[in-house]
Amino acid sequence: MAISNTTENHEKSNKKQPIDTLIHARWIIPVVPEQRLYENCSLAIHNGKIQALLPSTEARGRFLAAEEFDLDNQLLIPGLINTHNHAAMSLLRGFADDHPLMTWLQQHIWPAEQKWVSPDFVTDGTRLAMAEMLRSGTTTFADQYFFPEATAAAAREAGMRAQIAFPVIDFPNAWSRNSDEAIDKGLALRDDYRSHTRIGLAFAPHAPYTVSDETLKKIAIYANELQMPVQMHLHETAGEVEEAQTKSGERPIERLHKLGLLSPQMLCVHMTALNDGDIDLLQKTGAHIAHCPRSNLKLASGFTPVARLIDAGVNVAIGTDGAASNNGLDMLQETNTAALLAKAVSGNAAALPAHQALAMATINGARALGIDDVTGSIEVGKAADLCAIDLNELEQQPLHDPLSQLIYTANGHHVRNVWVAGKLLLKDRRLMTLNEQELRQRAGVWRDRIAGLAK
Repeated sequence: MAISNTTENHEKSNKKQPIDTLIHARWIIPVVPEQRLYENCSLAIHNGKIQALLPSTEARGRFLAAEEFDLDNQLLIPGLINTHNHAAMSLLRGFADDHPLMTWLQQHIWPAEQKWVSPDFVTDGTRLAMAEMLRSGTTTFADQYFFPEATAAAAREAGMRAQIAFPVIDFPNAWSRNSDEAIDKGLALRDDYRSHTRIGLAFAPHAPYTVSDETLKKIAIYANELQMPVQMHLHETAGEVEEAQTKSGERPIERLHKLGLLSPQMLCVHMTALNDGDIDLLQKTGAHIAHCPRSNLKLASGFTPVARLIDAGVNVAIGTDGAASNNGLDMLQETNTAALLAKAVSGNAAALPAHQALAMATINGARALGIDDVTGSIEVGKAADLCAIDLNELEQQPLHDPLSQLIYTANGHHVRNVWVAGKLLLKDRRLMTLNEQELRQRAGVWRDRIAGLAK
């Protein structure tokens, strides 16, 4: 009888479809289609992509997985997408708090960067940032910082998905002597990663006040010919806009439009000082916005009119900015802030409901980076970029609505497991590709150097 049962079970298992991974979750929110919640369902994953989403009872009978996960009381969502970051600046977390933007930049951050930024600084800072991002559910980040080759290498080694936006600035800086050298080096880096499945490159002209018309025209031509994304700090403060108008008679966004930069390849970062004409330009050109609410609040930069932008049909995604101006890279906290702030700014408690806020942190971010065919939602054929959040903590009870708890109650500490392209990078809150002890040690070394306590 025992032999007969064993043979029968073996024959049944042979009829199952072999796959790499099977994930059984208490709840799944795919984001696309929107406002959909699946209960007691499973994801089948093979070769880094989603093969099926189906009831768990059916999945167990259909698939034979090399790895199988039972996520009791966990909500599975697409991996979060951080559309604007300066990852290496995690080493400047808390270094220069409580200053307005230009004072913060000119008197504190830029001098510190001039003294300390190097490939080693960028590598160590990016690794620390990626650890924080993974531990709070982020699977994809767009980065804009010096020595982008170091950031790209760190992301490749850690297994994250990243869009590396190389900085273009007219004046000498830590990475380039001028904009021409920056563009040449950035395009060479693009060639190095041309066939990589997780790492892409983008232009990052820093801001309207650091990049000339000639440079911006050149970037517009390259971006169009090579179909490369562009991201830029824009309309970050009312002062920036007023100064531009005083000098040229144009608002910065009007200038970019005239130079040919506004298009669906353009990601405008911050965008706090907007009028109706600005919003109309964004809508007509298809440009995207990276909304960084916590950084904007901390630097008193202004308020992005998210509800008005969404009503106008503009794609708005979410970014954290760097840890030097945010102090954290937790996209769940950032999304919570975005949802609450949109209600306060618009004076409408119904503005930016939970499902729209989650879309901003996932599929909208993928659209903003031009990778929505790859990631941003749980759909068959897309990459298995996933985040599992524990909704069983006492502070989350009673649980009436998993989506509501996700946006208004959860934070990065509730993230339990994270996959990128089907590879498990965070398992029960343990980093799988980054060494936590080493990260702490290197962060301490940089703290002492910057404080003048060590060489």
